[in-house]
Amino acid sequence: MAIFARFAYAGGADLLGVLLARFAIAGSILALLMIATRRPWPRGRVLAVAVGMGAVGYVGQAVCYFAALNHASAGLVALLLYAYPTLVCILAAIFLRERLTARTVGLLALSFAGIALTLGGGQGTATGFALGLAAALFYSVYIIVGARELKESDALASTTVVCLSAAATLGIASLFQAPRFPVEASGWIPVFLIALVSTVVAILAFFAGLKRVGPATASIVSTLEPVVTVALAWGILGESLSAIQVLGGILVLGSAAWLARR
Repeated sequence: MAIFARFAYAGGADLLGVLLARFAIAGSILALLMIATRRPWPRGRVLAVAVGMGAVGYVGQAVCYFAALNHASAGLVALLLYAYPTLVCILAAIFLRERLTARTVGLLALSFAGIALTLGGGQGTATGFALGLAAALFYSVYIIVGARELKESDALASTTVVCLSAAATLGIASLFQAPRFPVEASGWIPVFLIALVSTVVAILAFFAGLKRVGPATASIVSTLEPVVTVALAWGILGESLSAIQVLGGILVLGSAAWLARR
């Protein structure tokens, strides 16, 4: 997703334009899937929670993530986002009363050490670091709220409402600040890829994986994302990470994978 965003920015789009197009396209596709499969739409408390998760959680995470790309390398931003398993463990202990074992605490400490190394290796500004970690925090809260409030709801239905809510929120924001979309047709390609590949396909594939291999294995596989992003950023964009940041990234990803096996 970070790679696509770089190309979308180069095509003339700005942060608001990319995000508004992303959620409008993704939400529309998911809504069509809802209609085609005749799924019931969420109601009552589930609907209210899903709307809030989209308007606040998903929008907050996306804004911080895409804004961070203006202040740090794509690989670094992707690595910082994967501080979220650590934050999820902490928030789950506080709000869901999950017990923190000595092993979990040790892995959390290892993850924080990795984050410190990642931040200390250059290739970004303090603003980029802060936005990257803020994206991880928003995503962590999003996961905790979803685990607590949407546990029994249909995944496709909830995700559709989340995306449509995010699109509506960004649409309201565009009334106060005009979004800038790609100026050429070729600039829309990465925008559509963000909506299709990084949103619709990613969400549906993740939930399909949950049914087949369970949450632990699915979460472990998802930690491949920043590794792939770093590799593509190096090969396509010519970006690089310092040796210290690579070591920090290994610690963060290793801790995340091990935490997912709890």
